[in-house]
Amino acid sequence: MFPDQIIDSLRGLKTPFYYYDLDVLRSTLTAVKEHGLSRGYHIHFALKANHQTRLLELIRSYGLGADCVSGGEITRALEAGFTPADIAFAGVGKSDDEILLALEKDIFCFNCESPQELEVINSLASKIGTRARIALRLNPNVNAETHHYITTGLNENKFGINEEDLDDVLDKLPELENLELIGIHFHIGSQVEKLEPFRELCSRANELNNYIEDKGFKLSVINVGGGFGINYADPNGHSIPDFESFFGLFDEHIVLKDHQKLHFELGRSIIGQSGSLITKVLYTKSGRAKNFAVVDAGMTELIRPALYQASHNIDVLTSELPPKKYDVVGPICESSDTFRKDIEIPELHRGDLVAIRSCGAYGEVMKSQYNLRPQIASVYSDELA
Repeated sequence: MFPDQIIDSLRGLKTPFYYYDLDVLRSTLTAVKEHGLSRGYHIHFALKANHQTRLLELIRSYGLGADCVSGGEITRALEAGFTPADIAFAGVGKSDDEILLALEKDIFCFNCESPQELEVINSLASKIGTRARIALRLNPNVNAETHHYITTGLNENKFGINEEDLDDVLDKLPELENLELIGIHFHIGSQVEKLEPFRELCSRANELNNYIEDKGFKLSVINVGGGFGINYADPNGHSIPDFESFFGLFDEHIVLKDHQKLHFELGRSIIGQSGSLITKVLYTKSGRAKNFAVVDAGMTELIRPALYQASHNIDVLTSELPPKKYDVVGPICESSDTFRKDIEIPELHRGDLVAIRSCGAYGEVMKSQYNLRPQIASVYSDELA
């Protein structure tokens, strides 16, 4: 991913910055198109993973839609060229202003997460004289076997409508005249590395699909969300997720009716491996039992290790010295500002460039200005000589 000419170009840039390999992104999108879109599946890219306009424009050009969780993301999707008919709006806490924006833009669908939300959308739609297309986000109670912070499909999670409330919701819907139920929606979690949870999801989706249609509703959309993971340990050897197996599982196990289409909301698996955080070594120091490499990027630029205990591979770009074990840490005044502990990498010196890999998803979008940190740049591979 980092040939010598790219490294030479990176040397002259102010660190830290995010670097995006557009060839990796194009190859990933080609695989999504080959194994997913070719089956007639509708795939919405989750802007919460990355909302850089250049990347969104490229993603849109491959025929994907947009999955948004805020009014700001809806606006950004429209700016990047997605049509309202391409946009699904999810989120457990949609504000009135966000709902009105989505209604006025006539987006494709609201993924609704509570009975009260249905009443609010219906009321706002009535006030401006329109109808809202909705999908019910249902909790399938499937264990995604991922970090508990990014598990979203269990009964105790804040997301979605639990099955015991479903009958009440269905009974209430005919009274909500400004809503049109078009589908059901699921999302079991994020960074799901095994396929078995998705197989369980198919089973539950099939059951709930049949149950709701037997109640007299006609569902055109079965939205199984996203969550498919990437290989953080070996981004070079596994730069593209196994979309053939992923989409093939749904092809085998989901049961669609003739009037239904399958929708996905993928983020990390599309964008994750294309991004790296490039940072420079400020200092090296030795403790009694540790060697530290202090870099100029911190948890303000990449919070995942501090928040999720996430482990990103680290490539040293400017040293070929024998390996040495380090804790790679940032400059923020928090002990949690640590990228990796006891990682064996080539010996580092002040000024060496380091790439923290697999940062395309939930990296740049989650950055902050804690400690009054300055904004950092985004650099794209086609901008470098």
